[in-house]
Amino acid sequence: MQTAEIHRRWLDFFERRGHTVVPSASLVSDDPSLMFTVAGMVPFVPYLSGLVPAPFDRATSVQKCIRTNDIEEVGKTPRHGTFFQMAGNFSFGDYFKEGAISFAWELLTTSEEDGGLGFKPEDLWVTVYEEDDEAIELWRKHSTLPDERIQRLGKDTNYWSTGQPGPAGPCSEIFYDMGPEYGIDGGPATDDDRYVEIWNLVFMQYQVADVKSKTDFTILGELPKKNIDTGLGLERVAFIKQGVQNMYEIDQVRPVLDRAAELSGKTYGENHEDDVRLRVIADHVRSGLMLMADGVTPSNEGRGYILRRLLRRVIRSMRLLGFEGASFGELFPVSRDAMKAAYPEVERDFDFISRAAYAEERTFLRTLASGSQILDAAVESAKSAGQAVPGDTAFLLHDTYGFPIELTLEVAEEAGIDVDRKVFGELMQEQRDRAKADAKAKKGQMADLSVYKELRGLGETVFTGYDQLVGESRVLGIVVYGAPTSEAREGEIAEVVLAETSLWAESGGQDSDQGVIVGDGFEAEVLDVQKPVPGLVVHTVKVTIGTIGIDQRAETRVDADYRRGATQAHSATHIVHAALRDVLGPNAHQAGSYNKAGYMRLDFTHSDALSTETKSEIEEISNLAIRSDYEVVTREMALDEAKALGAMALFGEKYGDRVRVVDIGGEWSRELCAGTHVDSSSEVGMISLVSESSVGSTNRRVESLVGIEAFRNFAAERAIVQQLTSGLKVPRAELITKVQDLGSQLRAAEKKIAALEAERLGQRVPELVAGAEQLGGLTVVLGSLGAVGSADDVRGLALKVRERLGDQAAAVVLAGDAGGKPVVIAATTPAGREAGAKAGQLARLGAQVLGGGGGGKDDLAQGGGADPAKIDEALAEIRRSLGG
Repeated sequence: MQTAEIHRRWLDFFERRGHTVVPSASLVSDDPSLMFTVAGMVPFVPYLSGLVPAPFDRATSVQKCIRTNDIEEVGKTPRHGTFFQMAGNFSFGDYFKEGAISFAWELLTTSEEDGGLGFKPEDLWVTVYEEDDEAIELWRKHSTLPDERIQRLGKDTNYWSTGQPGPAGPCSEIFYDMGPEYGIDGGPATDDDRYVEIWNLVFMQYQVADVKSKTDFTILGELPKKNIDTGLGLERVAFIKQGVQNMYEIDQVRPVLDRAAELSGKTYGENHEDDVRLRVIADHVRSGLMLMADGVTPSNEGRGYILRRLLRRVIRSMRLLGFEGASFGELFPVSRDAMKAAYPEVERDFDFISRAAYAEERTFLRTLASGSQILDAAVESAKSAGQAVPGDTAFLLHDTYGFPIELTLEVAEEAGIDVDRKVFGELMQEQRDRAKADAKAKKGQMADLSVYKELRGLGETVFTGYDQLVGESRVLGIVVYGAPTSEAREGEIAEVVLAETSLWAESGGQDSDQGVIVGDGFEAEVLDVQKPVPGLVVHTVKVTIGTIGIDQRAETRVDADYRRGATQAHSATHIVHAALRDVLGPNAHQAGSYNKAGYMRLDFTHSDALSTETKSEIEEISNLAIRSDYEVVTREMALDEAKALGAMALFGEKYGDRVRVVDIGGEWSRELCAGTHVDSSSEVGMISLVSESSVGSTNRRVESLVGIEAFRNFAAERAIVQQLTSGLKVPRAELITKVQDLGSQLRAAEKKIAALEAERLGQRVPELVAGAEQLGGLTVVLGSLGAVGSADDVRGLALKVRERLGDQAAAVVLAGDAGGKPVVIAATTPAGREAGAKAGQLARLGAQVLGGGGGGKDDLAQGGGADPAKIDEALAEIRRSLGG
């Protein structure tokens, strides 16, 4: 049975039993405490916790999930994958244990011919919480399981909670017995791999507090509404139903594994280490495909870093299999074809996905090349010194260059030396500890969203600001220092929830409004407006006059000038997006934006920097659209209707069933957008594109000033031009030529000064040679040159001195102050090297004293540091090392 078919049967089964089918949410989680959607229940947490009223009594979904906490186990076990699909059925105060258990047994054991999954009852086991007698009786009632295959287990395995105060309850897990050839008898209680957990039924019925650990908490009582949350692992069911050994061999994953094996010339099943690498490749390619389909792009932080890590692990694994070229062009299309039946978007958006993946691969292959040069030098130095590659060097390669430690070990092993794994491990642990501390700090800063539960239960905040800047409302709730309160007094910072508001809450790339909230006897300055939970608008205010109390009438007043600037900037974002697509083509998709009064920033998919001519063309098209005075029309409609009209849905964004469509000039720009906009394009005033830069291997960013800020920018540049024309006494038309001429003259003067400096230093050759010392059988020249133009000057002088020493066994070490930075150059003659003098060691020694680092070959090397005052001390240390 194909994975997509299991997916279909699941949804059909529960839809026929009154469940609302909820499409999979994005892998990018809405929960601020989560980077990704890590479980099928995540999108339903606001409903399960009662934070937001559920729009349905029962629901079902097949949710895309990403987990990377066990990434090192991928490929080594039958069921550890970074991307997986969790099928779930949910009840919000509707059916409870009996419904969940009867549905599960029916779906699992109904024959395939009758639409079920066709499991044999004799292959199934269940576990229940040891004190849950009710669940035991229900399993006996609705299944044919004998008592010995219904096992009682403790809180550590069969009791669910978030680990925080809130809802919790016992759970019942369903296992499949792979057979005696896979392990020992005894059922899931043995914790043996023979028994594969396929479905977990969570009976969310209690409120817990004082949570000290997974097993130590206080049950306050039963929830007013008992909920059901279940999760079935689609990949686990698939590998069982398809008769394969693990999730990497199912129909959605195996084709990538096979293609990787073909490219590398390996045969799957012959070698354990190769098999693990092939599984890693198959898993990570699919994960990367699905993450990019949800708008994630490779970067150095957050979600983008996780994606980058997955992609680079693929490249590393291919390399360790012996394939060193680019492979993504072969692997990603295979994964697309395997996944498109279940997720058509991977085919629809494959142009974007493939460009992002292929660019990342090209970048990392270049990184590997540059890292190899650094590693080769480190290996050569370590080998000549008879030592291991330093752990800090291996860490630098791993952390800064993204060079995998496995490759460092491989190269070192080929050279017959080791890597200092102890120091490397210590540095890695320090990095992990810093990351954990940072994550813990950030988690500690997260608001406890439960404070908004009752407030959201009063209804959704109505936004009236599309049509009016002043709105009448009523105070529903006040939160001070994270706790609900009845009032906020003068001078306090508080969060205020109103029934209606004309103030825009930050979302969709548009910053929040500025303004005030006023009422009988009070006034409050609005500092921020956010939506901490869906449907609830929270105003962070500073009370400037009087006291705000619950149930008071309140009036929201938007700062009209700020809103005008914000609407100009948001409409400008749409205009620039349309201009970008006009110039660069339809593949230039918006990948993120931010706008506020006077400013807009737009990220878009494109790999190459924009030329000056291209930027000017985009700016001109944008301003021509403003001059054309296009009508700006906003309409609300069904999402399907909007898409049929050709409205552009921004990549990676989430939309509800009802959406707002913003047209600028009809079809010229038609996008889904909930933000505020001008009524006609001429109201934008002016767009001045001030910056264009890279924000990743496949994304670029443009920044523009808008409206009066754009005018002020042009006025400032005009003033600069006037000052230059006046100071240089040239007409404006000749200004560029004059500046170019001055530049040429300056470069010529600098070149002449450099030549004179080199000549001056060259005159010191006889003096330095005459001052040579005899140390340890070597002729040694040590010299402090004082201020020098650059390291090149010192290097040139050292080579001239070495040339004068001819066939002598000699070493030359010169140091100077290049613009406040000390530089040391070491050079040795062939006879000097035969006598044991090595330039790299001498340069490193001097650099250590100078507070820096250095190295190079045995004949010529360079070092640097931070303190030029220690140059004499560094030369003295080198003298001592040579026997002086």
